[in-house]
Amino acid sequence: MQRRGFLKSAVVGSAALVAGTAFSRALAAPAAHSAAYSDFKIKKIRYYSAPGYNKPLFNQARGIVEIETDSGIIGIGEGGAKDVVEQCAQMIIGEDPFRIEHIWQYLYRGMFYPPGREKLHGLGAIEMALWDIKGKALGVPVYELLGGATRKYVECYATGFRASKATNEADRARDCIAAGLRCYRIGPTGGNGKDPFDFYTHVNQTIEYARQIDQAVGGNGNWAIDLHTRFDLTDGIKICKAFEELQPYFVEDIVRSENPGVYEQVRQMTNVPIAVGEQFGDRWDTNELVEKKLIDYSRMTLPNTGGITEYKKIAAICETHYVGLIPHFTGPLSSAALVHVLGSSSPTRCMMELAGGEPERPAYFNEDYIDFREGKLYLKPEPGLGVTFDPKKADLVMEITENTPFPHPYLKSPDGAIHNW
Repeated sequence: MQRRGFLKSAVVGSAALVAGTAFSRALAAPAAHSAAYSDFKIKKIRYYSAPGYNKPLFNQARGIVEIETDSGIIGIGEGGAKDVVEQCAQMIIGEDPFRIEHIWQYLYRGMFYPPGREKLHGLGAIEMALWDIKGKALGVPVYELLGGATRKYVECYATGFRASKATNEADRARDCIAAGLRCYRIGPTGGNGKDPFDFYTHVNQTIEYARQIDQAVGGNGNWAIDLHTRFDLTDGIKICKAFEELQPYFVEDIVRSENPGVYEQVRQMTNVPIAVGEQFGDRWDTNELVEKKLIDYSRMTLPNTGGITEYKKIAAICETHYVGLIPHFTGPLSSAALVHVLGSSSPTRCMMELAGGEPERPAYFNEDYIDFREGKLYLKPEPGLGVTFDPKKADLVMEITENTPFPHPYLKSPDGAIHNW
């Protein structure tokens, strides 16, 4: 039980660290260092629905996951529908929460079939909470555990701009840039109402719309566009060719995402910066696009990738092949987690998307859960993810305290590493 004592000392040190004195930091550091391997155990996992979220789709769920250890430390994560979170939770009761990679491998590989993107969403929520636990236990922000800060802040761009009182899109775009955001992102015209989507008409309207926005923001890559996988290859390329002289920051999802190999054709047919990945999950969804340099930016995000660890691996692949990171906008807690990941990744070009041009402020998180100023998201020094969750302001859906009664074989090599069974 000696190691448990060391780690509990670290937890006490963690509280002192939050108080912020240099003396408490010096005292807590050795205790935290001694506790690199914990014998804490996962005791309970709770799942809450997010009040007020009006898009409760299965693969866009924003449930809040709480993981409680037998030491009393609670970590929080975000994402996943009830069924997939429940399956994951029932597999890890009693596990050491510090063994994040081990748990990820077990959840990813332990049920025979590789997980689909919906399960990755839930796995990402679980894994996010484990990082929060570890940071709180050791008294450091998650970005310190990921290698330390590589930048002071993360640039942001806006999809829409709520702060503007303008009545037209061009003026909203100008207001967005004036507020300090890096660029303004638009979508194609047509397709959102009762009128049929006419490819020829909406290709030409989209090109003209982009020209107006480019002029409004003064060019210089201050705008970007998402084609939403809406067009076929011919029309998508027609739009891209027209954009080449305008030089947008990126053009996203030029064609449907089911066949990533199509970008071998797309890359040869246009030289606009290409962004792909918001509809993808783990690194195997996108590795060939990156390795063959078929895209310029990865749009993969949290929790969709399956977690912080997986995102760091994706970031490493992208750095190797000079591909930037511009994750799709996501839930509020996941946005806070992305700041930790991007803020500790390589100094490759990166940028975060904010729907409406500003972070959400849900009542169940502390008001200052994220540090957003002048169009940028800044790293925060608080331990873990730096976010406080009030469960009284959310709706408890389930609590898991026992392992599944239907476990699958748990195949490990002599050194203890997990293998597919």
